[in-house]
Amino acid sequence: MCETFHWKCSLEAKPGQAKEFYAVLTAATIGGLLLNLFGVNPIDALFWTAVINGFLVPPLLVVIMLVSNNRSVMGSRGNRRPTNILGWMTTALMFAAVIGLVTTW
Repeated sequence: MCETFHWKCSLEAKPGQAKEFYAVLTAATIGGLLLNLFGVNPIDALFWTAVINGFLVPPLLVVIMLVSNNRSVMGSRGNRRPTNILGWMTTALMFAAVIGLVTTW
């Protein structure tokens, strides 16, 4: 978040120098404490996070492939044939994995 919003972020900085960074760090710590307080199993949370990420990756890969092949966006640094083959194969494999998960769940 700090890099996205161009905040000063460092554990070496004093809290007065990096207020936003320490606010995010404090919120994340409190969030973790609340998860523990409400009895959320951390392994289950990691599992479900991985499942959600698995469902989000295939459409994201499609967007990445389309953008990386758009010469008006990428200019001369767009994908070449080997990268396209590997990228689209990876995208298809991820879609197949999601379909396999859904059909066998």
